[in-house]
Amino acid sequence: MIHLLLIGGGHAHAFVLEAFARQPEPGVSITLVMPGDRAPYSGMVPAWLAGEYTTDDMTLGMAWLAKRAGARLVQDSVVAIRAAEQRVQLASGDWLEYDQASLNVGATLAAPAREPSAQAPELLPMRPLDALQERWPALLAEVAAWPTKPPRRVLAVGAGAAGCETLLAVLARLRAERPDIDWQGTLLGHSAQPLPGSGRLPAWLMRRQLARAGVAWHGEHGASQIVDQGVEDERGQVHPADLVLWATGACGHDWLANSDLPLDDRGFIAVTDTLAVRQPRAGPPSLWAAGDCAAFAPPLPKAGVHAVRMGPLLAENLRHACRSEPTRPYQPQRQVLALIGTGDGRAIASRGALGIAGRWVWRWKQRIDRRFIARFTPPPED
Repeated sequence: MIHLLLIGGGHAHAFVLEAFARQPEPGVSITLVMPGDRAPYSGMVPAWLAGEYTTDDMTLGMAWLAKRAGARLVQDSVVAIRAAEQRVQLASGDWLEYDQASLNVGATLAAPAREPSAQAPELLPMRPLDALQERWPALLAEVAAWPTKPPRRVLAVGAGAAGCETLLAVLARLRAERPDIDWQGTLLGHSAQPLPGSGRLPAWLMRRQLARAGVAWHGEHGASQIVDQGVEDERGQVHPADLVLWATGACGHDWLANSDLPLDDRGFIAVTDTLAVRQPRAGPPSLWAAGDCAAFAPPLPKAGVHAVRMGPLLAENLRHACRSEPTRPYQPQRQVLALIGTGDGRAIASRGALGIAGRWVWRWKQRIDRRFIARFTPPPED
């Protein structure tokens, strides 16, 4: 019996479980290791922050998928991998051996430097998502007790799609929850324009939306450290803040560094074009990685769309690996469509140099997101 071990409840592993449920593989047993029984879908997290979705609305039913695939679910976390020995250690101290294993554990964010201060702003990192699911409701409970005055300042660090979208979502939620408070927004980014890497039109559309939401944009101002009542940028300027949304500095989880895996300079797992983890010796692969935790060549943006697109190929290659058959390379799209919610019932669609915005774009995004969730969630009768 070949043991296939899936580490993490990421989007790509949802496709793997679906594929093996539809077509079971004789002689293969599957184990899924993840902390809980559901996994957040990153595409709906900003709308969840804005209060438009509940936690159940935006999470994948991984336990249900595992059951359909005949897989064993172990609710625990992997803390170390010994690839040479083909085994992993769990937080409980137990070890699991495998014949084939796949990692789809997402990314975390490098913690910002902090100057010791009794008046430091509240910090809300956007990754990892499991921690965000706990921290955001707790922070909302704290905000409920804040006095009406003075004005409150929300500052986001990171001008990519995640930073822009979460800032607009959080401001919308806070203004709805506490309309008696004057909420002010600030966005800091290394780039000259928001949405770096996109065309001029999508960047202009986002600048317009930030202005509509009363957000002050500070381009080419990378954050240096969190200080007393604000954030100091790399020029030494302090930007006042009561709440800091940290959406920059994606890196691999710390525990990966304690494993014998090939990592890039940000701690992500180096993979080949087939999603197999690069290994120093010749031979058939036994370890794979997909999604944000994988370091692909050439590098891919850390975006859920790539994990989604990797999923079907990962499932196919894992099946072939279990059969000792040749595997196929992953061919990422040169340009992907990004649908970015703006917290006001609108969204921006961006693909390369093209961009468009409106309420109909938000409805389009909602349909896509809900269809994705429905695919990996048990129907009501289940």
